[in-house]
Amino acid sequence: MPIHQSAFLLNDIVFNKYDELEELTNISNRQYDLSEHNSSEIRSLLLALLKFLFLILLLISFSKTSYGQSHGHLKVSPNHHYLEYSDGTPFFYLGDTAWYLFRRLNLKQADYYLKNRANKGFTVIQASLLESGGDFNKPNALGDKPLIDGDPTKPNPAYFKYVDQVVNEAQKLGLHIGMLPTWGGNWARFNKKPPYVFNVKNAKIYGEFLGKRYKKKPVIWILGGDTGVYSPKERAILKSMAEGLNEGVGGDHLITFHPVGPGMSSQFLPHAKWINFNMSQTSHSARNIDTGIFIHHDYNLKPTKPTLDGEPAYEMMPVGFYFKNYNRYNRFTSYAVRQGAYWSILAGACGFTYGNNNIWQFYDTDVKPKDWADIPWKEALNEPGAFDMTYVKQLFESVPFEEMKPCQKMIVSGPDHGGAKIRAAVARDRSFAIIYTPQGKSFTVDRSYLKVKGRTLKVIWYNPRYGVAHWVHTSDNSAYQTYTPPTSGKKTDWILLLEDGAKHYPLPGAKHSVSKK
Repeated sequence: MPIHQSAFLLNDIVFNKYDELEELTNISNRQYDLSEHNSSEIRSLLLALLKFLFLILLLISFSKTSYGQSHGHLKVSPNHHYLEYSDGTPFFYLGDTAWYLFRRLNLKQADYYLKNRANKGFTVIQASLLESGGDFNKPNALGDKPLIDGDPTKPNPAYFKYVDQVVNEAQKLGLHIGMLPTWGGNWARFNKKPPYVFNVKNAKIYGEFLGKRYKKKPVIWILGGDTGVYSPKERAILKSMAEGLNEGVGGDHLITFHPVGPGMSSQFLPHAKWINFNMSQTSHSARNIDTGIFIHHDYNLKPTKPTLDGEPAYEMMPVGFYFKNYNRYNRFTSYAVRQGAYWSILAGACGFTYGNNNIWQFYDTDVKPKDWADIPWKEALNEPGAFDMTYVKQLFESVPFEEMKPCQKMIVSGPDHGGAKIRAAVARDRSFAIIYTPQGKSFTVDRSYLKVKGRTLKVIWYNPRYGVAHWVHTSDNSAYQTYTPPTSGKKTDWILLLEDGAKHYPLPGAKHSVSKK
C-alpha cells in the first residue's frame, strides 16, 4: 500500500478510536462525577496523545524504506533477469516516455498527467532534466532555468524545487521517475563542437548533487539520452557521472543507459559495471521490427543483467521520420505498440516502455510541434495504445512473470519471421506458458514443455486489444496441439495462455496479489 494511503488509514483509525475513548470518558464522568472542565481537559489530552501516536506511526512508516514505500528500494532479482523490491516483491517496469515533463508542464498539469498514468498501471515515468544542445538551459513553465550560468556545478534551486514537487507527486501515486540527468548532446563529443556542457569533473559534481537530493526518492537513473558512445572521453564522462550518482545515493538506486536507436547499451558499454540493467532502443524506422531480437541478444550475455526496450516505436509517430522522403501521414498505431511490448517481454525483457509522439514533447496548440505532433497531449493521454499497456501489465501480473524464460522451441510450427512471428515464454517450473501471435495465425505447440498432472491444463485465449480473457477448456499436456485464434488478420493479435489449473492462477484482469518471494 502506498504511504499516502497508509497515512490516511492510520488517521481514520486514530480518530475512530478517539470517538470510542470520548464515549468512555463521558461514561467515566457520569460514574465519578468529574467536573465539565476536567472532562474537557481529559478529552483534549487524549486527542493530543492520539495525534502524537499517529505522527510516530507515520514516521515509522516513512523510515521503513529509503523510498517511504512498503516494499523498499528496487534491485536486480536473484536470477538477474528481472527487477524487484528489496523485500522480494517483483517489479514490472511499465514505462511512459515523458522527456519534456520537467520543462513544459506546471505542477497542476504534471499532477494531471501523473494521475492518468498511475490509473493506467504505469510504474515508471521517463523524463529528462536537461534537454540537448542550445535548449539545455531553457526555462521551465515557471520561468526557471535548470542551471545558473549554464554551469552543471551550479544547479538552480528554484528549478529543482519544482522537480522535487513532481517527484513527490509521483511518489504519492506509487510511480518511479526514470530520471535522465541530461540529454545526450550535452556530454557527447561525436559530431559536436565546443563549448561542451559536461566534462569528467563537472559530470561527477552534478551526479553527486542529484544522487544526494533524490537518494530517498523512487528514482531510476537513465544516463545517455538517445546518444551513442564512441570515444574514451565520452565513456569517462558517463562513468564519472555514474560514480557521482552512486556516491550521492549510497548505492540504492538502479542505473541504466538509453542509447541512440536502433541500438543497445550492451553494445556501447559492454563492460560498464555501473550499469545495473541494460536498455535498448528499437526506434521508429519501420513497421514489424522484432523488438525481441534486441532482448534476445542481451538476455544471453554474461554477466547476466535485466534488459528492456526503453524506446520502441511511438504511437502516432511518423514511420521512419528521420529518412528522406518519408510520409508524415504514415503513423505507428497501437498495434505497433502491442507488437513491440509482447515480442520483447516474451523474449525475456523485464518490462517495456510506451511512447506517444504527442506526449513525450507535451505538444499543445500554443507550442511548435516536433516530428509532426498534432494532438494536444491531454487528448493523447487516452490513445488506444496507452490502454493496451494496462492490458499488458494485467496479463503478466496474473502469473509469476518474474519466473518466465523465453522458449521458442515449444513452437513446433507457425510463422517464425516478419510481422506474424510467434513468440513464446514458459515458467521455470513449467506451470504456465504465454504465446503471442501478432496476426492471429495458427501455430502448433509441443505441450511437453509444460508440467501438469492429468487433465489440468487450462487453455485461455487473451485479447490484448480489449484485455478480455476467454477460458476455452481444460485438457492434458500430451503430444502436440495446433491452436487457431478466434479471429485472424493484420492487427488482429491474440495471446494463448496455457497453465496448470492446480496453481489456481487468476484470469488476467482479475484482482491479483503479485507474488512475493
